[in-house]
Amino acid sequence: MKIDIVTVHPDLLSSYFNHSILKRAQEKSLVQIELINLRDYSTNKQKSVDDYAYGGGAGMVMQAEPIANCIDTLQKNTKYDEIIYMCPDGELLNQPTLNNFSLKKNLLILCGHYKGVDQRIRDTYITKEISIGDYVLSGGEIPAAALADGIIRLLPGVLNDETSALFDSFQDDLLAPPVYTRPENWRGNTVPEILLSGNEKAINDWRHEKSVELTKEKRPNLLNSK
Repeated sequence: MKIDIVTVHPDLLSSYFNHSILKRAQEKSLVQIELINLRDYSTNKQKSVDDYAYGGGAGMVMQAEPIANCIDTLQKNTKYDEIIYMCPDGELLNQPTLNNFSLKKNLLILCGHYKGVDQRIRDTYITKEISIGDYVLSGGEIPAAALADGIIRLLPGVLNDETSALFDSFQDDLLAPPVYTRPENWRGNTVPEILLSGNEKAINDWRHEKSVELTKEKRPNLLNSK
C-alpha cells in the first residue's frame, strides 16, 4: 500500500511514522508513506498557500491552486483509490471505514489547516471527507496520523500476530475484553482463573462475555446500532 500525505507541516508527521509498528511496516515494504510539503507547489515567492476568505471573517483559507498543482502532479504517477480530506465536518471515522481503506492500494490524504481549504478543491478532487471527532484541532496532521495508523495496522504482516487486529475494539461492534499479563498476583489482585486454565474455548467464551458486558456499560450505542 502507498499512502501520500499532503501537509503544510510535514515535520509534525515525520517523527510519528518513524517509530514502532509504523516504522517496521515501512522497513518490511508493507506500506510506503510519503509526506508531501504543500508549500513546494506554491507559485509565489513567499511559498504561502493561504489567503483571506471572501466575505470576510477571521482566519485564513488554504488556496485552491497550490493544492490542485500538488494533486495534479501526484496523479501523473499514482492512480489513487481515494483522495481523503481530513476535516471536522467529514464522515466520523470508525473501524468499518478503516477496514475498507485497508483494502485499497493507493491513498492520498490532504491535511486541512487554518479555516480549511477552498470549497472548490473539495468539490473537484476529494472523494472522502473524514473526521476523527466532533471537535476542532489546529490542523489535519494529527487526524491524518490517526487515520494512517488505523489503516496500516490492519495490513497483513504488520502485526506480529496477524489475528491481533481482528480482536480489537469495534471490529465486531464490541469493546475489547480486559487483558492481563505477569505477575499472576499483583498487589493482591489476581488474574481471573479462567485465563490460566488453558481451555481455549472457555477463554474465548469468557472474553466475548466480558466484551458484551463492557459494551453495555460504556458504549451501549454500539449494541443498539445492530
